[in-house]
Amino acid sequence: SYIILFILLSFVTPTFPQVEQIDDKKVELDRIKGEISELEIELEEEIALEKESVKVLENYNKQSFLLNKIINNFRREEQDKKVRINNRNRNIKSIEAEIKILKENYAAYVVSIYKKGKISEFESVIDSESLQQAILRVQYLKKFSERREKDLEELVIKKDELETAKALLQQEINEKKLLAEQKKAEEEVLQTKLVERKKILNNIRQDKDKLQATLNTKKEAQSRIKNIIAKLIEEEEKRKLQLASVDGTDIIEEHSGIEYDLNTTSFSSFAQMKGEMLWPIHEGKIIGKFGENKNSVLNTVTLNYGIDIEAKEDNNVRCVAEGIVSAIDWLPGYGSVIIISHNEDYRTVYGHLEEIFVQEGDKVNVGTVLAKVGESVDGKVLHFEIWKARLNRDPELWLAKK
Repeated sequence: SYIILFILLSFVTPTFPQVEQIDDKKVELDRIKGEISELEIELEEEIALEKESVKVLENYNKQSFLLNKIINNFRREEQDKKVRINNRNRNIKSIEAEIKILKENYAAYVVSIYKKGKISEFESVIDSESLQQAILRVQYLKKFSERREKDLEELVIKKDELETAKALLQQEINEKKLLAEQKKAEEEVLQTKLVERKKILNNIRQDKDKLQATLNTKKEAQSRIKNIIAKLIEEEEKRKLQLASVDGTDIIEEHSGIEYDLNTTSFSSFAQMKGEMLWPIHEGKIIGKFGENKNSVLNTVTLNYGIDIEAKEDNNVRCVAEGIVSAIDWLPGYGSVIIISHNEDYRTVYGHLEEIFVQEGDKVNVGTVLAKVGESVDGKVLHFEIWKARLNRDPELWLAKK
């Protein structure tokens, strides 16, 4: 019947937004893989010209960033599939429960007919003591018969629905398995890159000229971080103007084809955390102070916009305050970088990251593990900054005293 066809189509046919979302993800994946291929070509040329240079290191760093991005996307899709599979299982159990009830009702009807026989409308009229009773009996038998027929039709529909649900469940399971295999393959590629990158790092650590070159790239990165912060502030100011123009209705920002809410006003006060803030690295040690830092090996003075925290056994990088992941980028000198927007126009910056677990638009809490700290020429060191609007602050004054 048309009812059965409609129900089946409603389960099988994906909605247009889902199709568009899958297409967007594929385009993004192809773009990232294309960028990695271009970097591979550049890497071969760079190695041929000057093996183990800072430029080669940054090439490896960017490839690692892009591979991590692919892995993170696979990880998120895998988690989404897990939720969908759980929902499918719940739906199947619900349908099976409905089928059980329908079967029990129909079985009771069949047993009743077997024991008492099927009473016709004519028999019920003849057997009645009055005309009113006869009319009521006829109406009851008609409704009872219609209900049983409806139960039988519904039982057929539910069985078809169950088969469709089981087929969709198996499809989700197969897709989840494929995602796990793809993620594993990319992780193996990343591990290979990290081993190669470590060799380059060891070489650079023994060469003063190359160490100086890494400091120069960090100076450039500082300017780029400042520009990203300025851009985020401009976007926030634009959002506030839009909010004012639509009588307080929430504005959803669009970024990289993904929509998410960047409003931070509902979050806890950032300013009140000064002096009591969670350390982004558990049991970390500050080896690079805020402001001017002298490099004893190179005998140079550099300006640090934040602090550098050496990791010991725990390499997890934790969010220091409630906020929204507003930017994830790669910067020469600082590698993979995350910027979190907080309440009261504060932002925190986390650099030298190796494995990232969050995505832009994610809401994070105090202690949320954002990433793992990566290895730089200084070792396993996290670069950490705090900004109030366009002014950077000394993070050491904000962190809880040990």
